[in-house]
Amino acid sequence: MSRFLYENSVDYKGHLIIPFVFRMADNQAIYSYILLSEWRHKGKFHKAQNPDEIYLGSINGIINVAKEYLDDNSEFGSNREYFKNRYTYQNNLIIIYEMAGKYFYDHYKPDNLTNIAAPKIFQSEQDCINWVKQGLDRSKTGHGAGNGQP
Repeated sequence: MSRFLYENSVDYKGHLIIPFVFRMADNQAIYSYILLSEWRHKGKFHKAQNPDEIYLGSINGIINVAKEYLDDNSEFGSNREYFKNRYTYQNNLIIIYEMAGKYFYDHYKPDNLTNIAAPKIFQSEQDCINWVKQGLDRSKTGHGAGNGQP
């Protein structure tokens, strides 16, 4: 599996559909997808990898397959906008959300859907974005280890 293609992810029915290259065949990418649920571990499709086992040669095609699967199987709709403020930085997925005027984030690496966010509260979305970017920039240069940032 290649890295997750977060930049092509789609928010749909309380889930984030994340495509990735499943394998190559005759120099053509074959795509699959994985789901994140805004309800996290309470959602039955949280981190579910292509539950209908259909693979296609286009990102748009695999996104449509995932939407159809969620249309047929989604346990509940969504009124929240958990995935609304999501960003890709250095191939990492950063999801920023607000609760009671405070901002938090989830952070997923390019090839792993384990949330590695630090337990930190921010006063604004921009403060959160800046802090995460600084941590990723430092870790890329080797100066971020052990400082509590990603």
